[in-house]
Parts: sequence; structure tokens; C-alpha cells
Amino acid sequence: MLDEPQTLGSTPGKLPGQSADRSRDTAGVPRGADTSPTGGPARWIGPLVAVGLVVTALNLRPAITSLGALLEEVSQGLHMSGSVAGVLTSVPSLCFALFGTAAPRLASRFGPVAVVAAGMAAICAGLALRPFASGTVPFLAASALALMGIALSNVLMPVLVKKYFPDRVGSMTGLYSMALALGTSAAAAVTVPMTQALGGSWRLGLGVWAALAAVAVLPWLPLVRDHRATVTTSGAPRTVKGAGRKAGHTDGPGAGTIPATAPAGTGGAIPAAVAPRVTRSRTAWALGAYFGLQSTGAYITMGWMPQIFRDAGVSPETAGLLLAVTMVMGVPLAFVIPRLATRMRTQGPIVVALALCGISGYTGLYLAPAAGAWGWALLLGISNCSFPLALTMIGLRSRTGTGVVKLSAFAQSVGYLISIPGPLLVGVLYQHSGGWGLPIMLMGGLMIPQMIVGTLAGRDRTVEDEC
Repeated sequence: MLDEPQTLGSTPGKLPGQSADRSRDTAGVPRGADTSPTGGPARWIGPLVAVGLVVTALNLRPAITSLGALLEEVSQGLHMSGSVAGVLTSVPSLCFALFGTAAPRLASRFGPVAVVAAGMAAICAGLALRPFASGTVPFLAASALALMGIALSNVLMPVLVKKYFPDRVGSMTGLYSMALALGTSAAAAVTVPMTQALGGSWRLGLGVWAALAAVAVLPWLPLVRDHRATVTTSGAPRTVKGAGRKAGHTDGPGAGTIPATAPAGTGGAIPAAVAPRVTRSRTAWALGAYFGLQSTGAYITMGWMPQIFRDAGVSPETAGLLLAVTMVMGVPLAFVIPRLATRMRTQGPIVVALALCGISGYTGLYLAPAAGAWGWALLLGISNCSFPLALTMIGLRSRTGTGVVKLSAFAQSVGYLISIPGPLLVGVLYQHSGGWGLPIMLMGGLMIPQMIVGTLAGRDRTVEDEC
């Protein structure tokens, strides 16, 4: 695992190698000290950030998997064809690509914490409005609002991990990836029975997930207020003590090596001149392609797998549980894989192992979708753990916080652009071929290029070396 280097400021008396927790800002206030009247250390920030990461991650997929579980009912209720339903399943990737590019600029202006808090509010609003849609266009608009919030948070979650927990990238990425998988699987498992318990209305079954998003706003609010108060009262961002074994990380977008004398009011931003030009990095492009191919498989799975099982004769409730099994595999593995990845010089072997599980699962789904349904769901769930691996590699392929911001936005935006045609193409193939043979062959075939670009992205190098 790569530890983030510490950049020394111009503080008088600061010696190389001296702990950042003991440094002082330009006002003479200890960096680890609270600016409140009590003057106590801000030990609450680290645990609160961890809670915020977990509850935020819980909300990054229910908007998608709850819809996948009720896709047939929504399609009938809004009079959608198979092709239009394919468009609906491609909307997440489109929104993630479009809105994800705005995350670095918004984080630079308002700080990543404030942007994530706003993202959770957007998810809540979109999910609350979606049940009131009277047609396809309003439904897509409300979905896009929720997906905008998810897109911003997707990009900034690795940034927050690198910033507040620079020496625990693997374990903290695993923690929020585990929470993400838990939220994904829970939405897939309980949406259908919960809808039935609420009277059978798909509108209520989708709308209840807005409550979970509302809860996710709360942990970030004290952090936003704390950052604003710090900038106003001290003229410089404050170091977080207790948010990782290395201090020196503030609530600005430059989540990493931040000078001790960052200009007041910048939120700790690093000057743009030091940011690597990731478009010149072959590793960044390989990581973007890997992110895109794994996202293609994930959104095809979340959007279409329940329908594949239902068309094979599986009941709607069981089809939802099978999707939940696929998603819940990410709960333990999302914690194990990032920790394992940070202990390896190259992540190629993990990439290949996950892709082989995907090929096996799609082969079984093609040959005997109902007979071996639970086994195929298990294998595809293991394969889908390419997502936490990709997030971990974002943190490993850059040495600095500002590099992580750039690489995260680039890899996710490029990746989601690549993944847009996948779910749509599956819907078109399904409608025109009259079965799932061709779509499943497409899904399995995409595992081959995913292995290749993932191996390239997993090489032991950083984007700063190539820019």
C-alpha cells in the first residue's frame, strides 16, 4: 500500500520528519487543536468521516437495484418497450459519466464533504420524486437527479479515503465497498417483498428508499460546518487529528499533500499546476477502460439479471433474492480484496481470477439458467467485486491527493462513458432475438478485454511517473 507523502509547509521551527500533528499553522494554533472554546482535539472527525463513508456507500446503488427488481412492473406501468427499458438501464452509466466530471471542480470550490452531502440530498429528492412520475420522461428526469448525486459521491469517495485515511487506503476502501455491496444487495432482496407488503404498488416500493438517503445527509453536516468555521476563524484549514495515523489533511479538494500554509478560503486546495495530466498516462486510460468494462457487467447484472431468471421460470421473489446473492458477495469480498490488493505489487492476478469467475457464471447462465441459478449468482457476485478492486487501484496508482482527485474523476467518467451502450445493447438484443442467448454471450465475451486492461492498470506504477 502506498502511503501518501507529507508536504512540509513554511512553518518556523518545523523540522523534517517532525510529526505533522505537532506542527502549527500560521496563526500559531496547533494543527491538531480544535478552534472551539474548549480547545480540545478534534478526535470526533475521524470516526464521523468513517460513519459518513459507510452510510453514503449504503445509498450508492439502491436507486438502481430496486429498479432492477421491479423493472417488469415499471415497464408495464409506464408502457415501456424492451428497447426503452434498455435505455432506462443505461441511464446510470450516462449520468455517472456526465456528472462525475463536475466533481473535481465542485470539490475545489466547496470542498468534497459539502459536495457529498449535497449528493446525498439529491439522491433523496430524486427517489422521493420518482414515484410521482406519470410517464417515462418524468421518471427518467427524477432518476437522473438521484443518479447525479450518486455520480458526485462515486468520484469523491476515494478522495475522502485518501485524504482522511492516507495510510489505510485498502481497509477503508474495503469498509465502504462492503457497505456499498450491502446496500446493493439489501435493495435487491427486500424491494419486491416490501412492495407486496405495501399493497403491490411499484411506486411505493421504489419511493421508500428516499428515507435511507435522507439519513445519509446527517453525518456530513457537522463536518461542513466545522470546515467553514475553521476557514473563517483561523484563516487556514485545520489538520484532522485521529482521522488516520498521518495528519495534515484538511477539508479541501486537495485530498493529500497539502501545504501547511494553504491560502485562506481555498479549502486546502492544491494549485492546479501540481495536478498530473492524467490524459497522458497509459495507466490512467487502462484504469478507465477497466472501470468501464466492469461497470458494464455490473449494470447489466443489476438491470437485467432478475428478468433473465424470471424468463427462465424463476419466481419474482426468488429472482430478487438471486440478485441479492450476487450483490451480497461484495460484502465480505469488498473488504478482503482491497486489503489483499494493497499488499501486492501488481493487481493483475486478482483481475484475472475475478474475470474467470465471471466467464464461468455467464457460461452456466447460458446453459442452465434455472437449474444452477444459485451457483451462477454466486460466481457473478464474485466477478462483480472488480468494482472495489478498481477503486483501490485508483488510490494506488497515484502518489498524491490531488492526483487521486484527477485520476478518480478521469477513470470513472471514461469508464461510465464506456459502459453506456452495454445495458442498452442487451435490451435491443433481447427484444430482437427473442431470448437471452446473444445477450449472455455478449456479457461473457466482455470478460476477455476486461482481463487485459485490468492487468495493464494493475502494474506497479503511478500516473505521476507517466505525466
